[in-house]
Amino acid sequence: MSFFKKLKEKFTQSTDSVTDKFKSGLTKTRTNFANKVNDLVARYRKIDEDFFEELEEILIQADVGFQTVMELIDELKMEVKRRNIQDPAEVQSVISEKLVEIYSSKDDAPNTLNIQEGALTVILFVGVNGVGKTTTIGKLAHKFNSEGKKVIMAAGDTFRAGAIEQLEVWGERVGVEVIKQGEGSDPAAVMFDAIQAAKARKADILLCDTAGRLQNKVNLMKELEKVKRVIEREIPGAPHEVLLVLDATTGQNAMIQAKTFQEATNVSGIVLTKLDGTAKGGIVLAIRNELHIPVKFVGLGEQMDDLQPFDAEKYVYGLFSELIEKSDEEES
Repeated sequence: MSFFKKLKEKFTQSTDSVTDKFKSGLTKTRTNFANKVNDLVARYRKIDEDFFEELEEILIQADVGFQTVMELIDELKMEVKRRNIQDPAEVQSVISEKLVEIYSSKDDAPNTLNIQEGALTVILFVGVNGVGKTTTIGKLAHKFNSEGKKVIMAAGDTFRAGAIEQLEVWGERVGVEVIKQGEGSDPAAVMFDAIQAAKARKADILLCDTAGRLQNKVNLMKELEKVKRVIEREIPGAPHEVLLVLDATTGQNAMIQAKTFQEATNVSGIVLTKLDGTAKGGIVLAIRNELHIPVKFVGLGEQMDDLQPFDAEKYVYGLFSELIEKSDEEES
């Protein structure tokens, strides 16, 4: 059974609205990537070096990342030879299979959040300004709140004008308390207050915002280190997650940001926002394969529930949905 057929059986009849969100959220990338692959296989009668060169170019244009593309092309060549695949159309299913494998084979870190059942879970959010960090915190606060968890948000970005007010707006919107101090105050002091409040109110989740400036990396690192020290002193083993928020529309620039923040703090997962706004959704694979950091959430739209846990199979289904849904017609 082809991988397309497996995905078709798993998702086409699914009533899961999340699968639909991946499908609609990846429309731009699907148009840019899957449709170009479809056009490629339609133009070739045999699989040769020219075919792989054009495929390589399509993958690079989708921001899959040079290193990841090279690995993927090598694996595809081996698989085509091993299975004795002659028809270029069959390569599409193999590509989808390999994309899932690339993501899932990196088992050095889990894809799910490290939630402390029966104890306070502290999640620290890092990332440059303008990537959707505050919106991500607000949407995750809504998610946890709707699951019946007691949530508190800490307004630790005391540097950017309006950052505290923006988080307060989200707090009012989702019904979650925001712990704050004045603009320009010490972020570590805000975290201390927030932890005391979370303990006193028996909160389940504490979501901590931080400043997003990258102009002076030394200051950023010192500030994040101080914040983390305070959190760890008050709650040993915390923060339980350090989530780096990246804007998918910035493409390879997101990779540069990820490397910088990896140096500054121990990033445990990525939140990739605005995936619906880019035609270069291959950045998901580049991040996972080259930085060894799992993408834990993706932004697939503007709605409150459009921030979804990342799922490699649903992602690939979203990329190739039109071809997958047609696959049975061609086989029958």
